[in-house]
Amino acid sequence: MAERLATLERSIASVRQLSSVVTAMRGIAAARTVEAQGRLQGIADYAATIGQAISRVLALPGETAPAGESGGLRLVIAICAEQGFVGNFNHRVLERADVAAQDGDLLFLLGSRGFVPAEEMGQDIAWSAPMAGHADQLDTLANRLTDALFARVARGGISEIALVHAVQQEESGIAIVERTLVPFDFSRFPLHHGETAPLTQIPPMELLRQLSEEYVFAEICEALTLSFAAENAERMRAMIAARSHVDARLEELAAAERIMRQSEITEEVIELAAGQLG
Repeated sequence: MAERLATLERSIASVRQLSSVVTAMRGIAAARTVEAQGRLQGIADYAATIGQAISRVLALPGETAPAGESGGLRLVIAICAEQGFVGNFNHRVLERADVAAQDGDLLFLLGSRGFVPAEEMGQDIAWSAPMAGHADQLDTLANRLTDALFARVARGGISEIALVHAVQQEESGIAIVERTLVPFDFSRFPLHHGETAPLTQIPPMELLRQLSEEYVFAEICEALTLSFAAENAERMRAMIAARSHVDARLEELAAAERIMRQSEITEEVIELAAGQLG
């Protein structure tokens, strides 16, 4: 009896330690979600500034939006998770990316946790990089992805670029969205005729090309930040569910411990009574 009780007490201690770990992981995920969300307004302001510049250049006399390449391959960027405990997050992203891609198209994959499901789906990865583990790494990752993206575009043969990522939903978990980066949609920017034409040192067409690339960078920053927030929100939900299971298990073990202690006391009383009677 004593040995069984000691084993049960060790199990209770282990479950309590697990509960502490789960609580800590939930807190970290929540903090990272909030941190990522706090960066979105700055990214939106940055994109808006670039958009205003594009509108001014498009309004110059005789200027039209540059035409993109046609008849080439589609490049799909899938943003998966770098760490675990995110449920079916990666499968959902890659399923959407698989729908977005056609035979022969290219897949750029972010997030080490996406490799296994991508292999299971038979998806060939043309380029990959780890997803950011902290919000401070998002800008560096955005630069790395943008450089790889435009280096591949410069080689020719790419006529469309799509970005697939997760976004956090208030009550329904996450949603998987797809946005088109290329061909660049200049129609989003209404012509802005100021009182004076902007002074430019670069030919307007080249300036539009550079501004559109900068805007794509802003879109990538936003997508990475949204995905990072969604990933951590999923992890937070997973930890909440895990904590519920751990608490239930702890209650079961505590109940078993009480029963065992009561049985031990009962046996001692019986032995004591038997000794007195004898």
